[in-house]
Parts: sequence; structure tokens; C-alpha cells
Amino acid sequence: MDFNLDQSKLQSFSQLEFLARQVVEGFITGLHKSPFHGFSVEFAEHRLYNSGESIKNIDWKLYGRSDKLFVKRFEEETNLRCQIVLDASSSMYYPVIENPSLEDLNKITFSVYAAASIMALLKTQRDATGLSIFTDKIELFTPSKSSSVHHKYLYQQLETLLRPIPPTEQRRTSAAPLLHEIADNIHKRSLVVIFSDMMETEGDPEELFAALQHLRHNKHEVILFHLVDKNKELDFDFDNRPYKFVDVETGQELKVHPHEVKPSYVKAVNAFKNELGLRCGQYRIDLVEADINRGFRQILLPYLLKREKLF
Repeated sequence: MDFNLDQSKLQSFSQLEFLARQVVEGFITGLHKSPFHGFSVEFAEHRLYNSGESIKNIDWKLYGRSDKLFVKRFEEETNLRCQIVLDASSSMYYPVIENPSLEDLNKITFSVYAAASIMALLKTQRDATGLSIFTDKIELFTPSKSSSVHHKYLYQQLETLLRPIPPTEQRRTSAAPLLHEIADNIHKRSLVVIFSDMMETEGDPEELFAALQHLRHNKHEVILFHLVDKNKELDFDFDNRPYKFVDVETGQELKVHPHEVKPSYVKAVNAFKNELGLRCGQYRIDLVEADINRGFRQILLPYLLKREKLF
């Protein structure tokens, strides 16, 4: 994919917003060439005219081309409220990359670009977007809005997460209480999209599952994108030599030969994955395992399918 930046476009778009639009355009082009050809991805710049309403906003040029009456949408006309929730704890900065890019991603960079791409889709469909960022506390919470000024602010906040954090800075994860807090702060029924590796520094996994259930109890629709580096974190695919593993959230070090611990590690990881999948199924939460090495289609297609079901 060619990401040469047009300077005239960058005057109105941030680099992240511009790249997100390129990701979305590439995805839509691929979608039209796939078995999903004809899938509804039309952008809601217009809506059908309703008999009896004012004719002043009818798009007569479009009427001339289509022989149908459409009125122009305005930014306050919102179809959907979407709250994007992003885990920015230290474990999300794995693997440690000095200059992450679209070609060399860690979990946080993948999440930022994926979230920005969903925001681009939301913007074109006149949907309202809110953003929550958490570590061991709520770093940011915004209500859902659809204005251009609000979207630019959200892109700016996401861009701050692309900067590498110092090795000495340890951002622990406390997802369970913070997801409860976010659920309480979302006052109108919304689609909640979560990007997290679901790694709790401490606490009972049951508390994490209860927090996910809280979101559903409040009548929100939920998609959980479970961020993983499948090769290293799930398959534990390391060379047959000694390694020193460092917990990025606690600083704890462990010297070990990977092959000695691989069977027990993989068993424990799979047990958690299975339990997470079981609970999400019980709570009717859409769970998507998002491998940072597999591109953004695995994010955008489930989002579009979910949105299609809601309308």
C-alpha cells in the first residue's frame, strides 16, 4: 500500500487521520472485490426525503441523477453512538519497537491505527464517536459526538499513544474497575469497541469478566478486540536458547529456557482464552482475536458486520 503523503491534504488532516483514511479506502476496495461485493458500505452523506418535511435541504442535483429525493445530512444527525475503549498499559507496548510504523507494529500501534480507521468509518457515516483510554486509571473519557472538531481532538489524543514510553515507566493494567467506571459513564445506549490484551497485573479474572458483563447489563452492544502477538504470546515460538523475560508492567525478570516452560505456558494461555471466549459467548459480546501481524481487515470487517446488524 502506498502511503506517500499529499501535503495539501495534510493541511486539513493529521497524519494519523490521513493514514486511517488510506486504510479504510484500501479495505473498502478489497471488500468490493471479495465475496462481500454489494455489502452495504455506502457513506451516509444523504438520507431519503420524508414526505411532509421542508424541501429546502433536498439535493436537486442528486435528484436529477437518481430520480429520487434525498436531503443532505448534517453533523448533528447521528445514527449510532460508538465508544472506543483503548488499553494503554505497558503490556500493550509489546513488542518494544523504537519507531513503530504500519510495517512494524506493536499492540498499541496496531490498536491506535485500528481505532483511527473505525473513527474514519464512523465519521463518513455521520455516527458519533467517544474515546476512553485507560491504564491503571482513566486517562481520557469523552462523550460521543460527531462534529469535525471533536474527531480531530480524538485523533490528537490517539497520536499521543504512538510515542514509545520510557523503559522505566510502568503502566499497570487495572481493566476491571475501570471498565466498570466507563460503563457507568456511558449514559446512552452505544456500541462499545474495546482494544485490549486483557492482561491484568493483579486481581481475580472473575472481576474482569464481571466488568464485561456490566457493559452488556447497561444494554450496550460490545465488540472486544483481544490484541495478541500470536507468534510470541500464544504460540511461544522462541529459539532453543536461554532468554531473560521482563514483565513490562512490574519489572520482574525471569531467566528461563523457553522449551522448558512452553507446554505449561501454552496450556495456561489457552485456558484463559477458552474462558474468555466462553464468558463473552454467555454475555453476547463479540470477541475477536486480533493478531497484530494480520492487518486491519480482521478489525474493520467485524465492525461493519456488527453495525449492519444494528440497523
